[in-house]
Amino acid sequence: PAVVTIALAIGARRMLKRHALIRKLPAVETLGSVTTICSDKTGTLTENRMTVTILSLAGKRIDLRESYAQLTSRLDGHKSGFQAGQGSEMEPDLTLTLVGSALCNNANVEAEAENPNQNPNQNSEDQPKAMGDPTEIALVVAADRMGLDKDELEKLFPRIAEAPFDSDRKRMTTIHKFGDWEWQGQVAQQISSLTELSPANHIAFTKGAVDSLLNVTTQVWQDNRPEPITDEWIERIHAENDRMAAMGTRVLGVGFRWLDQPPPEGKALSVEQDLIFVGLVGLLDPARAEAKEAIQTCTQAGIRTVMITGDHPLMAKHIAEELEITRDGRYLTGQQLHQLSVSELEKQAGSVSVYARVSPEQKLKIVDALQKQGQIVSMTGDGVNDAPALSKANIGVAMGITGTDVAKEAADMVLLNDNFTTIVAAVEEGRVIYDNIRKFIRYTLTGNTSTVVLMLFAPLLTMPQPLKPTQILWINLLADGLLALALSVEPGEKDVMQRPPYPPNESVFSRGVGRDIILFGVLVGLVLLGLGYYGWTNEWQNWQTTVFAALAFSRIFLALAMRSERDLLIQKGLFSNKPMLGAVLLTFTLQLAVIFTPWLQSIFESAPLTQRELLICLAVSTVGFWLVEAQKLFFRRKPRQKSVVN
Repeated sequence: PAVVTIALAIGARRMLKRHALIRKLPAVETLGSVTTICSDKTGTLTENRMTVTILSLAGKRIDLRESYAQLTSRLDGHKSGFQAGQGSEMEPDLTLTLVGSALCNNANVEAEAENPNQNPNQNSEDQPKAMGDPTEIALVVAADRMGLDKDELEKLFPRIAEAPFDSDRKRMTTIHKFGDWEWQGQVAQQISSLTELSPANHIAFTKGAVDSLLNVTTQVWQDNRPEPITDEWIERIHAENDRMAAMGTRVLGVGFRWLDQPPPEGKALSVEQDLIFVGLVGLLDPARAEAKEAIQTCTQAGIRTVMITGDHPLMAKHIAEELEITRDGRYLTGQQLHQLSVSELEKQAGSVSVYARVSPEQKLKIVDALQKQGQIVSMTGDGVNDAPALSKANIGVAMGITGTDVAKEAADMVLLNDNFTTIVAAVEEGRVIYDNIRKFIRYTLTGNTSTVVLMLFAPLLTMPQPLKPTQILWINLLADGLLALALSVEPGEKDVMQRPPYPPNESVFSRGVGRDIILFGVLVGLVLLGLGYYGWTNEWQNWQTTVFAALAFSRIFLALAMRSERDLLIQKGLFSNKPMLGAVLLTFTLQLAVIFTPWLQSIFESAPLTQRELLICLAVSTVGFWLVEAQKLFFRRKPRQKSVVN
């Protein structure tokens, strides 16, 4: 148990170097049996670097990627340069969309101090300091690049109340009053039309999922005025939403309403009705370049990747197809999940790899359905409401950067870089650790079996006991200590991520380990018994020390042979596991010291061996090594089972 615990701790330390923090030590081993990874999309499979690329207003679409190329920004260390020119007014629909996006927003973006020596054409993308949700940061940056500084906007429209975003409503609302418009600045001039259009002295902005926004919308902004929203308008908005989502963009709707009086304190939600729909905002969050390769690695390893997101299903489908998570384009939405019975969900969970518009509570249902199919599930999450799903999953994975403390507390592992590849790396380490635990159990019990055979059968041959109690303790200390620990840090096999996951209820003696323990243990024990019997009958003076030395050296050669189940030692290389090389040299040196150092001879009841006796010991002790290597050559003819994920 001590060696297993040390092996798990060493594995956790290696995972930390790969940005995976293990909170619960048993998770190290469980990772090796994961069959399904359920991952969030944003920030885990994508870069979480949002950029506003498209504004879709009533009757027109603006591609900001073209506009950005012609604009400079306060955030880039220069003064705002809206192309229409200083003092120009923006069109009201564009104004409302950008102002609403920037004000219904809790992100803070600070510009770097302008550097007079900096080339104005130099890329300064990384200069702004930002705090907040990446989506909201992107909205603030987009408004700024169009000449609308959030700090100035907040002076013109001071916030007086807020209805925060939540995963049930899927929207957020802020309420503002009209400030002191006598203060004249570029921003005030560009949006002066708002005061002319406003019939009141307060305004509420709402942003969120398009479907959610349309549920509380009664009008649409068209030709600088609101008009009743019709079924035709709703169909047009949905169609545009689908088109933008199919391009892989996250789509938010923006709406507003004028208010004569602000709502009572604590009643901000009451304004989320009779909204005027003004436009759509498309944000691009590119898939991580390394995520596709990691997903391919999972497929080769027999692990299915499932994407679970709260975003639009067409957007989720686009990203999933880009990353090759799905090939058939199938997906389930949160609404469809709500309508499925437990048995129906269980049937579909095995074949659906994309879930969209899913709530945290529905994550729990997905985990439960997969586990009922016998899957070992890893689930990612970052929010407070994700905690039940993280606790339910076999391996709960919290985000280290964006995750809440509640999510981290419920998780077994924390991703310090919020990257999907870290999960795959942790699974690989989990498999390596499990393999190493099997290796040192196989090695330790094989050696102990050989000792038992030697000591058990010697009296049957009327021999004196070949070993003294102190000698047995010494060998166990060296072999079960130094050499076994060295096996626990053995590098992974070449095909560790090209074979199916091992069943979690699999016995550690399965797949030939039990067979090898008995076979090699008995054979090595009988060979040592034969050596002892030959030395005893031929009246060797030091026959017991010869057996003692041969047993110790056989443990060294067994450890070298059992570093791999399939690769020969010459293929693994002596220097690929430096701790093992150090343990071998130290064990060999200490054993020689026990044989040839006078004061140790008295403790271990040993005697110095002649050169001939020492050579005989070394020759006999290699028998186990050659048996293990021969077995590898025999089983190499049989191809190892490859993993297949449909």
